[in-house]
Amino acid sequence: MLQLNYIRENRNEVVERLAVKNFNDAELVDQIIALDEQRRKVQNESDSIAAEANSSAKQIGDLMRQGKKEEAEAIKSRSAAYKEQIKNLQDTLEQVEQDLQSKLVQLPNLPYHMVPKGLTPEDNEVVLTNGEIPSLGADTLPHWELASKYDIIDFELGTKITGAGFPVYKGKGARLQRGLINFFLDEATKMGYGEVQVPIVVNEASAYATGQLPDKEGQMYHVTQDELYMIPTAEVPITNIYRDVIVKAEDFPIRHCGYTPCFRREAGSYGAHVRGLNRLHQFDKVELVQIVHPEKSYETLEEMSTYVQSLLQKLGLPYRVLRLCGGDMSFASAMTYDMETFSAAQQRWLEVSSVSNFETYQSNRLKVRFKNEDGKTTLAHTLNGSALALPRIVATLLENNQTDKGIKIPEVLVPYVGFEYID
Repeated sequence: MLQLNYIRENRNEVVERLAVKNFNDAELVDQIIALDEQRRKVQNESDSIAAEANSSAKQIGDLMRQGKKEEAEAIKSRSAAYKEQIKNLQDTLEQVEQDLQSKLVQLPNLPYHMVPKGLTPEDNEVVLTNGEIPSLGADTLPHWELASKYDIIDFELGTKITGAGFPVYKGKGARLQRGLINFFLDEATKMGYGEVQVPIVVNEASAYATGQLPDKEGQMYHVTQDELYMIPTAEVPITNIYRDVIVKAEDFPIRHCGYTPCFRREAGSYGAHVRGLNRLHQFDKVELVQIVHPEKSYETLEEMSTYVQSLLQKLGLPYRVLRLCGGDMSFASAMTYDMETFSAAQQRWLEVSSVSNFETYQSNRLKVRFKNEDGKTTLAHTLNGSALALPRIVATLLENNQTDKGIKIPEVLVPYVGFEYID
């Protein structure tokens, strides 16, 4: 959530930067500024009357001590009017603050100055490409056919048990899943991320704090009776560890990693591009979260991007890094890098990770603060990234590594899965 004082003091800049995200509602920005002015005016009036009431109470006490009962009673009769005025102003203030909050949460985060303008994924900026795209024969199979051939993933069984988008992993397919999770966690731990195991359902306050609500309620599974939400990513519970916490500046950077299943309704997703593992309603992911000093957040973003790339390099997957354009960024992000691997069988790039800097957008909702050198309480910056999401990693590993002997497992994964080939 954007900070009110920044909006108030930089109205034109806010409007211009939001336009990079194709958010062109200047009227909403002006309504927020007007409501903020009204809020401050009502608060000042209430404070002024409260000060008069306090002064009158002191006068009443002084007059009573001096035996001037009639004068004291006259002032006391006016005190009831003060109380009524204050109550009315507080009721008005509460309503104005509700209206202000409801409009404030409709504003997306401001994009960083390096974010390119654009409307669609085609406008994203390719930062770099790494690795050779494999050239496979005419008999190359897509991963959903390989999954059936080697009996490692059963999509139909998952549909029977739950529905489309909930596959069942079997045999070496299940071991590959478990091996990848452990590999990603071990690598993150080596990089100084403290592993946590967190709930996979969160309350409304947690979903609001990281920006999933009110923006993405239609994409989350909602347990209505208990008002809980299935997490779309471990980012939500991990970041909420620090909700309403004043952290110590000397503890920066605060780093956590965690594995969870993730749940996304993916409403409206259909067609060939979502076949197999390309888009699921339940999938496994190892997430990275950092809370850092504001001066270090973009340096941290580059470090996180480089780290995710190192995982793809160790897995031997060709990949490219994209800087997302304004129109393709998430509501809460200030800047995002996407990592995509190339699917040899599908002949297209598949997104496998997003690494984002949210600056103070999340921390303003979370109230994650620290005391800077002059003792002033300041909002921290939050970042997160997938390291990695499994489905499309598995898809490209299966497709790119198919051989006459079976599917060859990357060398770094062999100790984790216990076999060299899926055959």
